[in-house]
Amino acid sequence: MVDNINSLTIILIIIIGIMMFLVVILGMIYILGRMKKNKKTEQQISDTQQTVDKKTKVIPKDYSVDNIFDFMEFDKVEDNMISQMNGEKYSMVVECQGINYDLMSEPEKVSVEEGFIQFLNTLTHPVQIYTQTRTINLENSIQTYREKVKEIENNLEKQKVNYEDMQKKGTYTKEQMQKAYFELTKQTNLVEYGKDVIYNTEKMSLNKNVLNKKYYIIIPYYTSELGANNFDKEEIKNLAFSELYTRAQSVIRTLAACEVGGRVLTSIELVDLLYVAYNRDDAEVFGIEKAIAAGMEDLYSTAPDVLDKKMKLLNQEIEKKAIEKANKKIAEAKSEKQQRIEEARENMEESVSALAKAILQENALLIGEDIAQSAVEKIEQEEKQEKGGTKENVGQEKKTRKRRTTKQAK
Repeated sequence: MVDNINSLTIILIIIIGIMMFLVVILGMIYILGRMKKNKKTEQQISDTQQTVDKKTKVIPKDYSVDNIFDFMEFDKVEDNMISQMNGEKYSMVVECQGINYDLMSEPEKVSVEEGFIQFLNTLTHPVQIYTQTRTINLENSIQTYREKVKEIENNLEKQKVNYEDMQKKGTYTKEQMQKAYFELTKQTNLVEYGKDVIYNTEKMSLNKNVLNKKYYIIIPYYTSELGANNFDKEEIKNLAFSELYTRAQSVIRTLAACEVGGRVLTSIELVDLLYVAYNRDDAEVFGIEKAIAAGMEDLYSTAPDVLDKKMKLLNQEIEKKAIEKANKKIAEAKSEKQQRIEEARENMEESVSALAKAILQENALLIGEDIAQSAVEKIEQEEKQEKGGTKENVGQEKKTRKRRTTKQAK
């Protein structure tokens, strides 16, 4: 019995020990779980704070001002050439007239292909084939039609007046009247036909799907082909033009074997080509002619320096003020001269008397000293009388003014 009790006690002790061990392990697992969870929460809070900081952080922006030519592939257009790479490259453009290859017969197609192969084989320099699609702008054509129709209408009005005069006079033959009527009818039909052409052309211009393709061959020339030299920029440009023109004429001659016509574009046509290439959307509405007339090229190529503009305005202001000052001084000089004339006129009697006395004194021997002295005394007496009369007149005027002032005050 005692042994059984001891055995049960030992078993209970073992079971309690195992349970205590399990409780310790579970406690440790729970504590570790809580620590991991807290750490994860802190990491999430930290990540959230960093995200907020990134969103709210103001990132400084760098703004740089670049030259407009840095975005363009050319420097300028001159002498029917496009200058590029600060004068290290020049290009000339040949416009080609397209042919309808699909409507040709087989022998004609073979001839064109052989001509094109010959064109490629004769090339000794690189070329670039460029195609440009444009919407047909009929505005210039419409304006030309309107001017022509207006001219025909003016002639029609003159012929109407002439025909009515012929009818009134009645001195013309039947053949002359028929001829005049025929001319009048012809001009009337021309006016009606011209108006119909304008109407149809305006209607056609509303269709934006009317397109036209143009084909170009761009011929380049690099100044490095000259090798080591002592040429200045003007001489290099002239040599480049000569070489490019020779190459362009060679290309035009070889293209003629393909029944393709060609011609070298002028400077204005090159500007138009570049304008359409850089402004495809606006070129339909605002053409190169209007752009040049509006001075848009001044924005990036030929605009004068702002200091030059200020100096020009300052010179204009100086010139304007100088003219105003000159006119003012002329008016003042005229006033001074007029004043001197008035003073001379007021002192004329005194001058006459002084001159008369001088003449009498100089000629006293001829006239007689007594007579001359007597004449001088009479002149002096008249001067005194005139001065006295003047003083009395001045005093009288002052009294009259005083009386008027007194009456007005009353």
